Amino acid sequence: MSEKKAQKKHHSRDWHRADIVAELRKSGWSLRRLAIHHGYSSPTTLTTALTRPWPKGERLIASAIGVDPATIWPSRYIANGTTQKSSNHRKK
Repeated sequence: MSEKKAQKKHHSRDWHRADIVAELRKSGWSLRRLAIHHGYSSPTTLTTALTRPWPKGERLIASAIGVDPATIWPSRYIANGTTQKSSNHRKK
């Protein structure tokens, strides 16, 4: 018997990974092509933004789709558009 891989946690308000990839393709992009276009040496670099917070990658993906990053990942942003991490940093 094979064991199932543990599924990564997904916040219910955030877009599903497949939906993000589909929207990129509708806009004429792929994660690989977008990473190369922006000069990343590894074409898989932008996949990081799909699994954990990375504001720069989120902005690149959202811009290619034509929406704000907070629209795609509302769990990562607060109401004024800043990331959760940066808002916590400012409180200290």
